[in-house]
Amino acid sequence: MSDDHVVIAGMAIEAPGGIDSTKSYWSALAESRELIGPFPTDREWPIEEMLALAERDDWGSITDSGGFLAGAAAFDPAFFGITRREAVSMDPQQRVGMRVAWRALENAGINPAALDGADAGCFIGASPMEYGPATASITPYTGHRVVGWGQLGVAGRISHALGLSGPSMCVDSACASSLTAVHLAATAVRARECEWALAGAVCVMGSPAAFYEFAKLNALSDDGHCRSYADDASGTLWGEGAGVVVVEHESRARRLGHRVYGRLLASRTNHNGKGKPILVPRTHAQEELVRKTIRAADIDAADIGMIEGHGTATRAGDPVELNALQNTYGAAGSSALVGSVKSNAGHAQAAAGMLGLIKLLLAGHHGQIPPSLFAENPTTKVDWDRSNLRLATELQPWEPKDGVRYGAVSSFGAGGANAHAIVAIPAREETDDF
Repeated sequence: MSDDHVVIAGMAIEAPGGIDSTKSYWSALAESRELIGPFPTDREWPIEEMLALAERDDWGSITDSGGFLAGAAAFDPAFFGITRREAVSMDPQQRVGMRVAWRALENAGINPAALDGADAGCFIGASPMEYGPATASITPYTGHRVVGWGQLGVAGRISHALGLSGPSMCVDSACASSLTAVHLAATAVRARECEWALAGAVCVMGSPAAFYEFAKLNALSDDGHCRSYADDASGTLWGEGAGVVVVEHESRARRLGHRVYGRLLASRTNHNGKGKPILVPRTHAQEELVRKTIRAADIDAADIGMIEGHGTATRAGDPVELNALQNTYGAAGSSALVGSVKSNAGHAQAAAGMLGLIKLLLAGHHGQIPPSLFAENPTTKVDWDRSNLRLATELQPWEPKDGVRYGAVSSFGAGGANAHAIVAIPAREETDDF
């Protein structure tokens, strides 16, 4: 393995609760804040109809809450050289993705306005787009919708606005999209397909369709809380978010004076294959994925101190994931603390893994593992006694090993995709502020 690691050299985030910086994000995590709020009132959602779904036969209830972005509608089109009409025709996920990518570059110490022709890639995960009227209708915005209302536009807008000439693609592997995008970016940089890359994901719900789908499946939280890995978890709670990181070789980052937030030791993706219904995760597939990632990272699995899991708070998903983690990291002797940011902010779908990755990097910097909310009563669907793994129930110190903290982050998607990454985070002085 080359000593010139691929690293994360810049990052930016938007999360529910008005969070638009890594500093405010860390404060919310460290203070155990829940970032859930009521349904947005500016999207013309049929809220009364949604809340009445439980009256139908075989339907679950929908609570009037979720993890929604407060500034999803805010955008300065002139800043990005976009006309107002074109901006209105752009799915909010494109707008949010552009501004978060810009801030990630600034965070890395890169001038976003001086990148025209840069050999840089852009890999962005995005949720399904349901913004605006039907594409087949004639409106004042017809002609702008080919890109504006297509997932292709999420990464394409960023590359176009910045002038990036490397590979550019939108990734949709459902809730595994974030880590899949990171994996593709790191792979492209290692293979010298591009000099460096942006990787990330965004989720802004253009419609309440996901609430309808999971209400029909009786897989939504019935009390407005996402109780990841808890025995009283009743289902997931939808949320939104966005995060972008800058990925490059460590030698380049050091040469240019960029920060090194963490080394991407390895990432891998796979699929559940045949067997169970497509929505149901599989322990065997996730185990195999974790083992492959550990081998590729060339580390002792016992050194992993924090695992940021997927943690959907569903009765099917959480036990499958925890068993896979116990059969790999736990069996290797790791005493890692496990948690999920979904307990704070809801399930951000395509952006979920990115919110988890940034949480992991911040925890490594601060030398503290933030609590996973509602974890005081761990699920009894797994045998905790056979493993050293435990849920993170309070803010706890994270001691480095030889000056490095090792962590892992995991995601899986409704279409059967799984993604996993292992990160090494250099221990820093507390004065080195993010």
